[in-house]
Amino acid sequence: MATSMVNEVKGDDSVPKELLLEKHVSFLREYGQNEDNFEYGITDYLRMSGVYWGLTALDLMGKLKELPENEIVEFVQKCQDPESGGISGCINHDPHLLHTVSAIQVLCIYDRLDAINVEGVIKYVKSLQKDDGSFTGDKWGEVDTRFSFCAVLTLSLLKRMDAIDVDKAVEFVESCMNFDGGFGSRPLSESHAGLIYCCVGFLSITQRLDIIKRDTLAWWLCERQLPSGGLNGRPEKLPDVCYSWWVLSSLSMLGRLHWIDFAALEKFIVSCQDSETGGFSDRPGDITDPYHTLFGLAALSLMGNGALKRVNPTYCMPQEVIDKLELKPQILN
Repeated sequence: MATSMVNEVKGDDSVPKELLLEKHVSFLREYGQNEDNFEYGITDYLRMSGVYWGLTALDLMGKLKELPENEIVEFVQKCQDPESGGISGCINHDPHLLHTVSAIQVLCIYDRLDAINVEGVIKYVKSLQKDDGSFTGDKWGEVDTRFSFCAVLTLSLLKRMDAIDVDKAVEFVESCMNFDGGFGSRPLSESHAGLIYCCVGFLSITQRLDIIKRDTLAWWLCERQLPSGGLNGRPEKLPDVCYSWWVLSSLSMLGRLHWIDFAALEKFIVSCQDSETGGFSDRPGDITDPYHTLFGLAALSLMGNGALKRVNPTYCMPQEVIDKLELKPQILN
């Protein structure tokens, strides 16, 4: 029974069939407000990422003002490490590239980069590039193509790509390409839709999508669609709303977005809403969270949902913000 429910979105009345925008706005506005809540306590290391997820989702729905701008900007300020220049996931935590990029995205949405030490951020990102062109996530040395993407995304938003060795960075990402056209976290690592998005996004920003085996990779990505309409991240895995974004955004950058069955995918994404509390979950009936809420909405935006602002497939930010910054990532036709 459990397997059949995963592989097929049931047609009963309990499954949402329309986009519940007002519910999602309420869900995101109220999420994480109770500091005595157990969930709040165990997710403090993700606070900066959570701010980005929630804020971007609200902006895509045209409800940016539902969150207190000054409080959020002040939070970002308090998370910047005065020594390294990096930004942490929460106050008094260690800085990391994953949270640094989220913080810069938040400040760009608000047009408040002047609130932090931008040169400190640039110095931090530069310090994490290794001789082979790869990036570590922080001072502890883990290497991952996610961090390559975070580095160039951060620096491109700050208009300082000259701070790193871009050619070396491209060489490293290219070395992570597999025979199936996909990318892993490091050379010889398994292809994964989330890491493919990071590498395709990296190459979109660095204007090097030419190195990709476009149709081979696009075929691998469209094969992620299951009978339920949902997408998975690797063969033989369950569908998950977040892969709606990782796969669609990659296909969008590759000019192959039309290879996905939009109607089936939209039906799956909409079924993952909670009609009582709002928010999206990974699969129908599971607990909702801001992470899946953002990527569910962003995927619907990529498919042209008129109730949402246009999202940029490379940056996962409203297109109007990218236009204002005059950024032009490479997108194939």
